[in-house]
Amino acid sequence: MKVLIIGGGGREHAIAVSMKKSSRVEKLYCVPGNAGIAQIAECEPSIGVMDFDRIVEYAKDKQVDLVFVAPDDPLVGGLVDRMEAEGFRTFGPRADAAVLEGSKVFSKDLMKKYHIPTAAYETFDDPGEALEYLKTAKMPIVLKADGLALGKGVLICNTLQEAQAGVKEIMLDKHFGSAGNRMVIEEFITGPEVSVLSFVDGKTIKTMTSAQDHKRAKDGDQGLNTGGMGTFSPSPFYTKEIDQFCREHIYQATVDAMASEGREFRGVIFFGLMLTPEGPRVLEFNARFGDPETQVVLCRMKNDIMDVIDACIDGTLDQVELQFEDNAAVCVVLASDGYPESYEKGFEITGLGRFEGKEDYYCFHAGSRLDDKGRIVTNGGRVLGVTAKGANLREARARAYEATEWVSFANKYMRHDIGKAIDEV
Repeated sequence: MKVLIIGGGGREHAIAVSMKKSSRVEKLYCVPGNAGIAQIAECEPSIGVMDFDRIVEYAKDKQVDLVFVAPDDPLVGGLVDRMEAEGFRTFGPRADAAVLEGSKVFSKDLMKKYHIPTAAYETFDDPGEALEYLKTAKMPIVLKADGLALGKGVLICNTLQEAQAGVKEIMLDKHFGSAGNRMVIEEFITGPEVSVLSFVDGKTIKTMTSAQDHKRAKDGDQGLNTGGMGTFSPSPFYTKEIDQFCREHIYQATVDAMASEGREFRGVIFFGLMLTPEGPRVLEFNARFGDPETQVVLCRMKNDIMDVIDACIDGTLDQVELQFEDNAAVCVVLASDGYPESYEKGFEITGLGRFEGKEDYYCFHAGSRLDDKGRIVTNGGRVLGVTAKGANLREARARAYEATEWVSFANKYMRHDIGKAIDEV
């Protein structure tokens, strides 16, 4: 098969590495890709993920057999619908199903309608009404921009003044653009957060191994929200009892709810869960693989990813048994100092060769490119996802942090406490 991956981050590099292992994949293409992906796939950096016309043209030119749409924007924007209309076998939810991630108002209303456990909430499209509601609301409270905001459209507000400033930021100043035209105001709930990725074929759901993300920029969960500074898998907080509860009340219920709404979901659903004292609650859905969760989940999957993709597209997922290695993985993100606000890029990355031929060590590129001298340089806030497997989480963490020392670039920054929670279990 010839496969075209849409996207250019660490998630897409991890997907490409998984596909490369499949005996069924003859050739990989990626749009736009990055310098790491370019080592195993033919990339076209001049085409953006929202440039649907050029993506169609490129897919026809390369005569690809499958298109895998990885990022949220093109999924919500309807790229799967477009590629299918052009005759391409495509993996990912259509736009009417990707709204599960594309609108927090939609997803919260869906959960309320179908009794899927989530935090209590109200929705607003008028900032004045939102400000009035906050006067009687219990603090702390959570504000969420309705639309896509690169994982950053969530504000946790401890006081009424912070919440009022948050409404201004989201709805009036449009800090997150049109994503803030509507807003969810949600009760503040506490507990460990767990990410569970799943494959879905419209009616059947098969969950992958659990993972846990670190969103804040600085050690000790301080600083601004980011796209994710590191992950570990599996989560020690995700017990068999919690898994059983989620299977009964959340996972299948979500797939059935989407089908009942006439929005059959095929692809990957990411369940962002909070394990509260009252039981698991859904914080958010993503309609795709998470980043950097993918980096620690796919490297532990035993199945040929192409078999699972086919089953999702063909509606035969009930015949697949997902299998994962009995080990652990940790990913530490090497970022550009200053991320997620302002940072410089274009610095040469050295030491990447040290990963070659090393089993259980991976260096997934997130923000890298080749410069005009053929050097690999930084090209984003999150630059690399240094990932390692080990017999258990402690060993995987030690290995991942060891490997972060192998690579260097001028403004390299990372958190030093990824996976620290495993010491508290």
